[in-house]
Amino acid sequence: MNHEIYQSPLNTRYASKEMSFLFSDQKKFSTFRKLWVALAETEMELGLPIAPEQVEAMRAHLEDIDFERAKEWEKITRHDVMAHVKTFGEVAPEAAGIIHLGATSCFVGDNTDLIIMGEALELLTGKLAVLLHQLGEFAMEHRSLPTLGFTHYQPAQLVTVGKRAALWAYDLVMDLEELEGLRENLKLRGAKGTTGTQASFLDLFDGDGEKVKELDRRIVKKMGYRESYAITSQTYSRKVDAQILSGLSHLAESIHKMTNDIRLLQNLKELEEPFEKGQIGSSAMAYKRNPMRSERMSSLAKFVMNLSQNGAMVHATQWFERTLDDSANKRLSVAEAFLAADALMDIAINVTQGMVVYPASIEQHVLRELPFMATENILMEAVKRGGDRQELHEKIRVHSQAAAKKVKEEGLANDLLERLAQDPAFDLNREDLDALLDGSLYIGLCPQQVEEFVTEILWPIAARYEGNLGYEVELNV
Repeated sequence: MNHEIYQSPLNTRYASKEMSFLFSDQKKFSTFRKLWVALAETEMELGLPIAPEQVEAMRAHLEDIDFERAKEWEKITRHDVMAHVKTFGEVAPEAAGIIHLGATSCFVGDNTDLIIMGEALELLTGKLAVLLHQLGEFAMEHRSLPTLGFTHYQPAQLVTVGKRAALWAYDLVMDLEELEGLRENLKLRGAKGTTGTQASFLDLFDGDGEKVKELDRRIVKKMGYRESYAITSQTYSRKVDAQILSGLSHLAESIHKMTNDIRLLQNLKELEEPFEKGQIGSSAMAYKRNPMRSERMSSLAKFVMNLSQNGAMVHATQWFERTLDDSANKRLSVAEAFLAADALMDIAINVTQGMVVYPASIEQHVLRELPFMATENILMEAVKRGGDRQELHEKIRVHSQAAAKKVKEEGLANDLLERLAQDPAFDLNREDLDALLDGSLYIGLCPQQVEEFVTEILWPIAARYEGNLGYEVELNV
């Protein structure tokens, strides 16, 4: 590594080698060459004077790219595609005259971008399925563990630890469906010519429009796709990029929400992300166990969400059949959004593999608030024993406010139950009241909701991605 120039942290710290490779020069320009081979081979099949030896000469040099030579050519031509046409022609001189025949730069540039984004979506969805599987296991394990629910970050009714994890997972299920849909609907630009009219190919085939259409169909199939976009300009519509960046942003939003909850729960000492044996939480405060991985996810998620605006702006400001103000932006925003989203997946998988739950701390927080939440049940039980509902309701209100004052102003324990046990109007002793403080009485259908969600939604996803479930993450930092 050259330590005297800027290196992207996405490559050096965060993203996986697999995702980094997809956006590498090797992947990009070897795909250019595969497209040029598909073009020449198909033109030969449809009757143009191209010899099999020329196609084979090209096919023999798909991967051995001389990037230094291409750089020299780009200095001369000021055109990256033509620099690689010439570099390719030098190692396959028999074919130099027919490489890129009839095509525009977007034939290789746009088709390559689409192919790479398709493979990147496959990599992401596979990892997302792993994350969902882990959240499903976590949710099932803790589906019946009562925990304090919050609305407005104020104590509300009880939920369960598993139900909260299921909520995180359901957001991610929606993201998976969106990303799968984007991948399924992704097409190639195909062979459309300079402004999308296919005029150059029509000229090559002496006006035979059917051969021009067949050229497009065959190239697309050779590259592993079913079809091309029905109509394009010089480029495929930049709306495709906007949709994909938006999908990645939605994924980042869900991860950010989950990590916010994890960080808050770690502060409450109810749940903790993994903490390595030699890990240092703070350079000054040796006792600290900071939620650094969740914080990193939060940070990267913000980055991905902001990048989505690039796709919207580029699509909205393209002029007529195309302007080149998309190019520099695309090669930054699309690549970095995928690299950062990939990092989010790896960190999230790592965190959910080793999340630690602290039931005793959770129970302590529940018991601090449960007497207030149990007042409705206490009221009903006291009425069953002959009490007056309206009178008892007013007494509970007064006792609750007095107990809350003790907790807030004096830092004392919640003594509401003692107050009610000593009030003869309720005709309830402490044992009667304690029986009403079983947390499982206040979690509603949480366990059943989790079981149904995991069984009916998460496990079928895991079955579809069974081959990905053994994926193991090793974070760089």
